[in-house]
Amino acid sequence: MAKVELKKPIVEEIAENIKDAASVVLVDYRGLTVAEDTELRKQLREAGVIYKVYKNTMMKIAFEGTDCAQLDGLLDGPSAIAISKTDATVAAGIIAKFAKTSPKLEIKGGIVEGKLYDAAGMQVIATVPSREELLSKLLGSIQSPIANFARVVKQIAESKGEEA
Repeated sequence: MAKVELKKPIVEEIAENIKDAASVVLVDYRGLTVAEDTELRKQLREAGVIYKVYKNTMMKIAFEGTDCAQLDGLLDGPSAIAISKTDATVAAGIIAKFAKTSPKLEIKGGIVEGKLYDAAGMQVIATVPSREELLSKLLGSIQSPIANFARVVKQIAESKGEEA
């Protein structure tokens, strides 16, 4: 009885973190140095991503009845979980980029907006720009024609001024 009571807050914490998550990425972190792990955690935290190591049994219990239950088959060996509440691609992007310099870090799979993706699928999602990047590109593409138009109008006004 006491053991179950000790596990309950951990299961509730996981369940609360995955609730309404845009993405959940399951990671095998075996072989990372303490320095690498610390740097990865820092990058994820700065991007607003929750990153924690939990026992697989705790995650399985917390995943019951949610989209994350699809991850049960991947809960083998040491697992960490990266959860993003707002941006579906940011967690996978940071982890995939980090894995290029720390090959021991491995994405097992993940859930993005309710759909299960294997490791290869998560690698593809990692290449999709983040919401902020997309908004920035959109804003740039909107501003560019306006700036060009303003330049042309200014040049026409200046040429008309010279004729007078």
